[in-house]
Amino acid sequence: MAHTWDPERYLIHADERGRPFVELVARIGATDPAGVVDLGCGPGNLTALLAERWPDAAVTGVDSSPEMVAAADALGGRVVHEVADLRDWVAGAEPVDVLVSNATLQWLPDHLELLPALVGAVAPGGWLALQVPGNFDEPSHTTRRDLAAEEPYAAHLAAAGGVAVPSSHDPVVYLDALAALGCDVDAWETTYLHVLAATPEDPDPVLTWVSATGARPTLQALPDDVRPAFEAEFRRRLAAAYPVRADGTVVLPFRRVFVVARVAGGAR
Repeated sequence: MAHTWDPERYLIHADERGRPFVELVARIGATDPAGVVDLGCGPGNLTALLAERWPDAAVTGVDSSPEMVAAADALGGRVVHEVADLRDWVAGAEPVDVLVSNATLQWLPDHLELLPALVGAVAPGGWLALQVPGNFDEPSHTTRRDLAAEEPYAAHLAAAGGVAVPSSHDPVVYLDALAALGCDVDAWETTYLHVLAATPEDPDPVLTWVSATGARPTLQALPDDVRPAFEAEFRRRLAAAYPVRADGTVVLPFRRVFVVARVAGGAR
C-alpha cells in the first residue's frame, strides 16, 4: 500500500536526523564537483548543505514524495528538486561527481541489487555516499512489528496489501559489494544516543519519531476506526521500552550504517 510523508512531522527532530548526514558528507573527498545529487532529499533542509559545501556545483534533490519536494522547493535557494523514484532516476541519469543517499535505501528491499546502477551513475573518480538506519532489532521497530502481527491489526494490514517495512545490512555487506565493483570503500557504523525531551506538547517523543518514519506506513494502512487502538497500545509498549528519566528525557539508541565509496577511474 502506498503511503505519504509529512515533512512537518519529519522535521520535529531535525537536529538528530541531520547529524548522520553531516557526518556522512564530511567523509566525501570531492573538492570541486560539477554535479551533485541527493537521492531521497526529503524536505530539502540537508540537501541545502551540499550546495553550501560545493557552491559551484549543480545540486539536485530527488524524492518520490511530492509532499517532501514541495517542502524542499519552499526553502528557496539554488538547489533543483524533482519528484522521481530513485530507481527511475538512476536508470536515466548522466554520471555525476557526487551521489548521496541518506536514510532512503532502507525502503527498497532489493537495494543491494541497485548498487551497480548507483555506481554507474557516478563519474569515474567520483563519490557515492550512503547512510541507512541499522536499528531494526530495537524496540522502536520490533514493537511495531509484533503489534502489527496481532489481531485485529494483522487482518487489516493484509487486506491493505501489506505495508512498506525498512531494512538494511551490516557495514561489511556494503563494503564487500562496492569493493567488488572496483570502488575504494570506507564503511562504518555509529550508535547515537538521542536524548529526547518528553514535554506536555510531546509526551511520547519516541512515538513521534517512529510515526514520522518507520511506523508511518503501518499507521496509514490501518482504518480510521482501528488506528487509535493500535496507537494507544503502541504508545504503551514504547513507553515501557523507553521510560522517561528523572530529568524528563528519553534516550533513544539509534544505530546507523555509513558507506563512502570512491568510484574507480579518474584522477587520484
